[in-house]
Amino acid sequence: MKKFFGMFKIRREEKAVAISALCVLICLHAVMISKTFSTFLHTGGARWTIFIKNFVMSGFDPITYSVVTHWEANYNVYRHPFLSFMVWPLSVLDDWIMELTGLNLVQFIVAVPLLFFGFYTFIFIFRIFRDIVKIQRFEATVLSAMLFSFAYVMVAVIVPDHFCVSLFLLVFALYVSGLKIQNGTKFSIGQTWLLFFVTAGVTLSNGIKIFIYSLFTNGKKFFRLKYFLLAVILPSALIWVFARWEYRTFVLPKEKARKEARLKKSEESRKKLLEAFKDTTSLKDSSAINKAFAQEMNKRVKAKYVSDHKKPWNKHTGKPMAKGEFMNWTDISTSRSETAVENLFGESIQLHDQHLLQDTLRSRPVIVPYSWIINYVVEAVLVLLFVIGIWYGRRSRFLWMSLCGFAFDMALHMGLGFGINEVYIMGAHWLFVMPLAMAFMVKQTENSKFRPWLRGLLVVLTLWLWAYNGTLLVGYLVG
Repeated sequence: MKKFFGMFKIRREEKAVAISALCVLICLHAVMISKTFSTFLHTGGARWTIFIKNFVMSGFDPITYSVVTHWEANYNVYRHPFLSFMVWPLSVLDDWIMELTGLNLVQFIVAVPLLFFGFYTFIFIFRIFRDIVKIQRFEATVLSAMLFSFAYVMVAVIVPDHFCVSLFLLVFALYVSGLKIQNGTKFSIGQTWLLFFVTAGVTLSNGIKIFIYSLFTNGKKFFRLKYFLLAVILPSALIWVFARWEYRTFVLPKEKARKEARLKKSEESRKKLLEAFKDTTSLKDSSAINKAFAQEMNKRVKAKYVSDHKKPWNKHTGKPMAKGEFMNWTDISTSRSETAVENLFGESIQLHDQHLLQDTLRSRPVIVPYSWIINYVVEAVLVLLFVIGIWYGRRSRFLWMSLCGFAFDMALHMGLGFGINEVYIMGAHWLFVMPLAMAFMVKQTENSKFRPWLRGLLVVLTLWLWAYNGTLLVGYLVG
């Protein structure tokens, strides 16, 4: 345990960059909080509608604000099985402060753990560059800063969603895995359990990456019967059973209640409309009245159907591969090529100035082009550096481990189409792989005449991203 907590001690060589990173994160959080501070400060009895109406940051939801203010298991229990319970202590604290002051300080309460996770994400990605890839401190600092200059890392670390937590857990697990590969040690069953339950508990799909990391770290021993059954099959089964129990206990009763309320409201509305129809129609025969009323209601249903399909929340949702409880999350119709250019390697890294941080379920089109050619040039250069980095690091087991996690995300989002209409908000789950691959290119050119040029290019790209994304983000928050 002492060794574990010792990992969070800031080293001498990290102090300057750590202080700088912390100051930047604090400033970003301050601007973020200021945008809705006066609105949310007096929402002691708030419900979801108050937060969702006043919080618009791309596709991110203020679920955490809502759950902390009034605790309920409101996260999707299959995607985030433990998350509601993880934030319960924050809800207890918020309730106590509201009773004491009458004010809802939920934004500050949520910002503290987000600040912690964002800060230590920076520390551990820096250590990956220094301890695992073993590049010089200057390049490690630049690449760490580059990661946080990416648009949807910069945004993810300050919004009240789960992505900042997931980013930290994945980078931390990657660092631990890298040390084990380096030292020739293996993940024990207990260590695998701990990493899996915490990571998958926040975002279930990321639990797969823990198994990927364990596979590359443990090698053939991963498939030994004892380890595979106890460290892979058993925890997977347990977390799924827990998610089903959570659904039946917390979600299903509310769904049934909402359905009954809708049916009751619909029936009452139908009765009122029928009475109004009887008062205005010239028909006298009851069967004729009922038939005419049924025709009128069918027209209204069809009109609503057409109207709903024109709205963003429906129009911007692609066609699923099949119908079913989970297959409805897939998307077969959204263009993969346009998505890759404008969203996956586009919006994830550089914000679009048009429809800035709008939500696709409200007003933002799925595909938005950039206004300037320079954005495409920067995107192309970054992708090229990423590919070159993969080539230079092709013999590294650590890099291939990281890329397998990246490949899983691509299969999930670009293959199955899960969340493809706003794929950029998932960037925190994989964007760290890009500067990581570039680090291997940096390592290979350390004694090359190209090193100063590469250094300069990385610095220019990082400064551009910070200036471009930072200006747009801060302008949006203070506007």
